[in-house]
Amino acid sequence: MSDPVLHVVGLGTPWPTVDPFLFCVHHDDAYPAGNDRLGPAASLSGRQLGSDFGGMDGWSMYHGSVVPGFPQHPHRGFETITFVRQGLIDHSDSLGATARFGRGDVQWMTAGRGVVHCEMFPLVNDTAPNPLELFQIWLNLPASDKMVDPYFTMLWSENIPKLVATDADGRAAEITVVAGNLAGLTPPPPPPDSWASRPEADLAIWHLRLEPGARWTMPRADGPDTIRTLYVFEGTSLRVHTTEVGVDTGVMVACDVPVEVQAGPDQVECVVLQGRPIGEPVAQYGPFVMNDQAEIQQAFADYRRTGFGGWPWASDDPVHPRSRGRFAVHADGRVEEADERASA
Repeated sequence: MSDPVLHVVGLGTPWPTVDPFLFCVHHDDAYPAGNDRLGPAASLSGRQLGSDFGGMDGWSMYHGSVVPGFPQHPHRGFETITFVRQGLIDHSDSLGATARFGRGDVQWMTAGRGVVHCEMFPLVNDTAPNPLELFQIWLNLPASDKMVDPYFTMLWSENIPKLVATDADGRAAEITVVAGNLAGLTPPPPPPDSWASRPEADLAIWHLRLEPGARWTMPRADGPDTIRTLYVFEGTSLRVHTTEVGVDTGVMVACDVPVEVQAGPDQVECVVLQGRPIGEPVAQYGPFVMNDQAEIQQAFADYRRTGFGGWPWASDDPVHPRSRGRFAVHADGRVEEADERASA
């Protein structure tokens, strides 16, 4: 068999991605205990509030000034997939929807023709640290779907399947299946207008955790032109077929054959992004992703004129009370309450 490792690249911020993915970033913040406003009970002096990405003391405020996070900002023409492994996010948007999610949950939002939302990181524990770890992935939309109605789906942690595979030596690999089918496991569906909702997209998002020395074989993909990239973000080393790579490395692999991976002497964690390319021109400016510059200019004009529905909240960065559990209120009034026992 020819070497299935096609390309190896170092990871920066954001991680390099390939069509149909536009962006992927890993936030890992060691927030301290929270104060009575759900911000950090620590001095904010020396930080560039409003644009603090410095990682001082192991955490950032990002665009937040009281609570860390990202106050209201617009999107058009693509999707955001936010997978929260630790901590919580408070979401509010221009459609009147709101949510609190985290602790293994995923929010999958189709921006479509335009939505304004905020993503704040409330520090709900006032007596102990509030670690936050998340991945945010941007997935493109084909031209035919860039102007669909905005929509979000909640994938609650208790409904996201996990595969535990044990190798011949009894060492385990755990794979969290956020998108795509794997070994008969099917996660909750993505939004209806997502590129991922099309079978021909062959889209998958997996999180892999391998015990020291554990082996696992990634199955072949369905499509001959599907692209699969493995991002190693935790651990010492990982062998992919016969190529050994270190942490903070991206590995593009062939999809038409199974590919074995094996952890080195420490536990290894990886994210796998897989999909068939959309194969259309991409024009991007900040939070807008369209097919040409004229559409980008139209997005700015529409946002200035309409505010993508306006902002119905009293502040740019609303958060929910400390005691509120994980929930979602959708734009149509539908309410979901997550099972807190499952996330404990």
